[in-house]
Amino acid sequence: MNCRRIVHIDMDAFYASVEQRDNPSFRGRPIAVGRGAARGVVAAASYEARQFGVRSAMPSTKAQRLCPKLIFTPPRFHVYRAVSEQIHEIFARYTPLIQPLSLDEAFLDVTDHLGAYGSATLIAESIREDIKQQTNLTASAGVSYNRFLAKLASDYNKPDGLFVIPPHMGPEFVLNLTVDQFHGIGPATAQRMRALGIQTGQDLKNTDFSLLKHHFGKAAQFYHDIAHGVDERPVTPHRERKSLGTEQTYLTDLKQDHDAINALHDLTKKLWLLSLEKNISARTITLKVKYTNFKQITRANTLLKPISSLTILTDTCQSLLQPLLPLQEGVRLLGVTLSNFIPTLAESDQQQSQMLLFPDLKSL
Repeated sequence: MNCRRIVHIDMDAFYASVEQRDNPSFRGRPIAVGRGAARGVVAAASYEARQFGVRSAMPSTKAQRLCPKLIFTPPRFHVYRAVSEQIHEIFARYTPLIQPLSLDEAFLDVTDHLGAYGSATLIAESIREDIKQQTNLTASAGVSYNRFLAKLASDYNKPDGLFVIPPHMGPEFVLNLTVDQFHGIGPATAQRMRALGIQTGQDLKNTDFSLLKHHFGKAAQFYHDIAHGVDERPVTPHRERKSLGTEQTYLTDLKQDHDAINALHDLTKKLWLLSLEKNISARTITLKVKYTNFKQITRANTLLKPISSLTILTDTCQSLLQPLLPLQEGVRLLGVTLSNFIPTLAESDQQQSQMLLFPDLKSL
């Protein structure tokens, strides 16, 4: 079997690190990129803030409770994109097979592009050094023979680390991990697995495939494979994105109307941040609702103009939910997706959109 050589590069606390780099007074202090207000949301947190449990997409009020000395700073997406372009120019020196996942992370397939380095590990180290020299930021890297393990590896020595999972180590490496640590297994799925007695990679590996198929459908094959250290997904550059979405399966079903409304509001804030990060503007919003009895419905609305603010996104989502109220069944999952993309907004429009998300930026 031809062994691939995959590198996963992940910038360390990217947005927050850029802010700490550019503002010396932030260095060594807990900061959050976002708006510190009642309906604000954390876009990113520094490692100093993460020690208190502060995480991205967390409501600002909760973040402030966890870390009373937390400093909020407004996001500068135009700066993050400019730094991201620098980083991707560095990637392109080593291989044309680059699959960006976001502004701050990407997979690189260097199998046929080892060049004078002769080693994916040496390439990863060289990329990390280039990034540090040219951006004054740190990146962590994972190297392995497939995407799943390379991404696991990049988390292993964060921040500013490098870890390698060679082929002989891969199948055994996953056995002692908890299912929560598996990329591709979210919190709700991990909870369902634990209810079935699947706590670790070893448990997942030992689970009969028919049982996985019964409980997890099409995803069962992926779960079965990664438990054996197998992931055949290629690094795919230049993928054309058709949609952008986020969803949440709730451990406790939403049974009250106000719970569903609040949960949907949290999802729309998260999706708006994602759309800004990925520089995406869309006209169509789709709401997905899955009930306790697994009945699923979708409702969509296509606007005449692209969505230009969090308020428009939130109001449209709530209008799609409203005809489904009052709830007749508990809700186990909510999802929101953007589609029908339009050409990228001009930089001035992007900045205006950010102001609409963070209206009191000037006061910070």
